[in-house]
Amino acid sequence: MSIAHRPRRSCLYMPGANARALEKARELPADTLILDLEDGVAPDMKAEARGAIAAALAAGGYGQRELVVRMNGLDTEWGHSDLDVAVKAGAHAMLAPKVTSARDIERLDAALTKAGAGEGFALWVMIEMPLAILNIKEIAAARIGSRLTAFVMGTNDLAKEYRARMTPDRMAFQTALQLSMSAARAYGISAIDGVYNDIKNEDGFRAECEQGRDLGFDGKTLIHPSQVEEANRIFAPSRHDVEQARAVIEAFADPENAGKGVLKVNGKMTELLHLDEARGTVAMDEAIRALA
Repeated sequence: MSIAHRPRRSCLYMPGANARALEKARELPADTLILDLEDGVAPDMKAEARGAIAAALAAGGYGQRELVVRMNGLDTEWGHSDLDVAVKAGAHAMLAPKVTSARDIERLDAALTKAGAGEGFALWVMIEMPLAILNIKEIAAARIGSRLTAFVMGTNDLAKEYRARMTPDRMAFQTALQLSMSAARAYGISAIDGVYNDIKNEDGFRAECEQGRDLGFDGKTLIHPSQVEEANRIFAPSRHDVEQARAVIEAFADPENAGKGVLKVNGKMTELLHLDEARGTVAMDEAIRALA
């Protein structure tokens, strides 16, 4: 499954120190599980959480879910051990916090190589610091020749650093979200939206998912299993979108339309750029169906 078409609609954080949560995660329909060793684990529980994650990964049973370990920073006392465990225990990717420059990507990539990470092991990074937003183009460009695969927006940390209010429209973060999206798309990187904190506010969560989808994000990071189903629905192509995409593909494949750059499909003016979009929509729909 290609990176571009791998479903990442729901990326659920699971605290590494909670063995019961790690067990339950095997039954959850999340596309991606982020096994957390950073913010979700107290300092005196880091070693225990690392061992629990290693044991859970070794035991397997997670099916086709993408397994990502969120490490502590390389400059902390836990970072290198976190990285080593994730590589050796069989995770698919490492999520690194608080990157601010291309140099951070280079250091992380080199550390993964030293730890024995194979070619298919991916690097995800948190975009959660003001300096990361200012340097977002160079961070994204560091993907070339590295394992960098995904940006994860850390809106809670951005709010803290900005001293900004978390309003329903996320006005304070629109520039950061859009710049990060632009950089991700320019360099072929997946982009995952930040978490929604008010677990019981279903309408608010739904609205924020819709906003993230409208901005172009591939999916959303989640803090509770109850958020998975709605994120999966919102970030998946709708039945109407898939039907229209198939109609576009069929229209351009019709020999009578050979050489045409613009067609009318189901009453809509459709160009070749829409054909590329349609192919992506169908590929994503098929990838989602393959997970079921």
